[in-house]
Amino acid sequence: MKKFFLSAIILGAFSFGYSQSTYYNDYSNSVNTMNWESVASSLVLNATQKQQLTNLNNQYPTYDSWNAKYANQPEKWSSDRYSSMQRILGNDKYTKFKNKYYKGQNPVAVYNKNKHHDSRKKHMEHKSKHRNESYKARDYEKSKKRGDGSHLWVKGHR
Repeated sequence: MKKFFLSAIILGAFSFGYSQSTYYNDYSNSVNTMNWESVASSLVLNATQKQQLTNLNNQYPTYDSWNAKYANQPEKWSSDRYSSMQRILGNDKYTKFKNKYYKGQNPVAVYNKNKHHDSRKKHMEHKSKHRNESYKARDYEKSKKRGDGSHLWVKGHR
């Protein structure tokens, strides 16, 4: 019984840590996938705004630094990040930023929608692959029952 509880605790800790690192990877991608020099020049940011944006981008360089802040609420990073960006850029430039990079939508909503879309896309790809494999297996079994050797062609044997 003790082994069961110990296993459950270890598995739970691993799962929790894994989900935390997924959130950190999302945070890291939000920082690293954007060309911030291009953003700064297109929005005509002043030196202070550029420095504040750089500081924001460098705020959590490691998982441990990020986790110290967001361990209890890992999904909160996105709203914190984009509200800080709005404060740094001001309403007008932040609106231009959203329009150019997020098609006028709230970056947090776009992030969540894309995340949901990506997981749904992976699920559908898996489901489609499974359906095709099931079809091949049924076709093979039908051919094998006929006893004419055609099942060898279905499986790719020649």
